[in-house]
Amino acid sequence: MATVYFSSARTLRWNYLHSVPGKLEALLEKLDLAKRFAKDDWVAVKTHWGSPGAFRIIPAAMLRKVVDAVGKTGAKPFVTDTVRIKGLDYLEVANQNGLNHLSCGAPLVLADGLYGKDSILVKAGPLLGAIAVASVIHDAPAMIVCSHTKGHINSGYAGAIKNLAMGCVSGRHRDHGWQKGRGSMHCHGEKGLQWDPEVCTFCGQCAEICPLDSIEFKDGRFAYDADTCWHCGRCSRVCQEGALTLPQDDETFMKTMAESAAAVLSTFRPGKVVYVNFLFQIQPECDCMPVADVPVIQDQGIMVSDDLVAIEQASVDMLRKASPLPQSAAADAKVPPGNDILSSLNPRPLQLQIDACERLGLGSKQYELITIEP
Repeated sequence: MATVYFSSARTLRWNYLHSVPGKLEALLEKLDLAKRFAKDDWVAVKTHWGSPGAFRIIPAAMLRKVVDAVGKTGAKPFVTDTVRIKGLDYLEVANQNGLNHLSCGAPLVLADGLYGKDSILVKAGPLLGAIAVASVIHDAPAMIVCSHTKGHINSGYAGAIKNLAMGCVSGRHRDHGWQKGRGSMHCHGEKGLQWDPEVCTFCGQCAEICPLDSIEFKDGRFAYDADTCWHCGRCSRVCQEGALTLPQDDETFMKTMAESAAAVLSTFRPGKVVYVNFLFQIQPECDCMPVADVPVIQDQGIMVSDDLVAIEQASVDMLRKASPLPQSAAADAKVPPGNDILSSLNPRPLQLQIDACERLGLGSKQYELITIEP
C-alpha cells in the first residue's frame, strides 16, 4: 500500500509551523529528498506557469519551499514548464504571475526551448507509439512534480497525471509535428477542428487565444493552418456558441494521457520523481486558459508522495467529498453537497486516467493517507 502525506490548509494557531509554508516544509521532509537526489543533480521542479489572466497557479512562496528543500540536499533545482504560448511570451507571463529567479530561488527554464520544439521521441504505448518528451525533462536526472489540482474540460480533473502527460511533452516535434506532441492526445485519430458556420458569431475569441496565430477568418469563413496548429483545443474550449469543436473520445484520451505519463517517467531511474499536489484555488478550468474563475471548492491542503497513482486517487477522493462554494460555477450549476463537483461541471470519466496509470504499473490506488500537523 502506498503512502500519501497530507496537511490541511487550515491554520489554527498563530505559529509559523502551523502556517501552510511551514506545513509544506514538514511534508517535504517526509519525502527524504537527501536519499533520492545526489549532490549536484539537476532537479526539475515541474509546475504550470499560468497564462495571461490565469493567475491561480502554485505561488512562488510555495515553489520556493520546494526549491529550498532540494537545495539542502546539495542538488541544483530549476523551475520548468513546456511552452504553452510563444516562448518569450510565456517567460513574461511567468514573471507577471510572480514566478522568476528571485521569487522562486532558482532559474526558470523552458523545458522544450523557446520555440517549443526541443524534444526527444520516447517509446510510448500502443495508442501513441511514441511521444515527444521535452528535452530538458528527458535529460534531467530527477524531478519534483508540483501540481495545482483543478477541473478540466477534457480530463475532468487535472493534477499530477496531466502535469506529466501534457506538461512534460512538447506541443510539436521538430520532425513529426503535432502528431507526436500534446495534440496526439487531444486529437487522437480525429480529423481536426470542425467548424459550424450556422452557429458561429465571428466573435474572434478562437483566433485571439490561439498560441500560434494559426487561425483567421477569410471571406467570412473559418480557416486554420494545419501545419502550425498544435491541436491543443483551446480555440474550441473558448467557443461559447459551440461553432468550433475538436472531436474526441474520452476513454482514448484518458488512456493516451496514461501512456504519455508512463513515457515521461521512463526517462528517470526509480525513486527519482516525487509528487506534490496543491489542493488550493480549485477552479473549474485549466491554468492554460485566459481567465481564472473563482474556486469551486474550499482550499483543502497539500499532499506529497512518491506514488503517482496514490496521490492522484487521494486527491480526487478528497475533492469528491468537498462541499461546493457559494457564488461559484458549482453554485451556478446547483451542485448539491456530497456530489462530485468536478465531474458535475465537466462531465468526463476522470477516474479513467488514474485507472489507466495503475494498469501501466505507475502506482497503486490503495493508499494510506497520513495527516501531518504540528
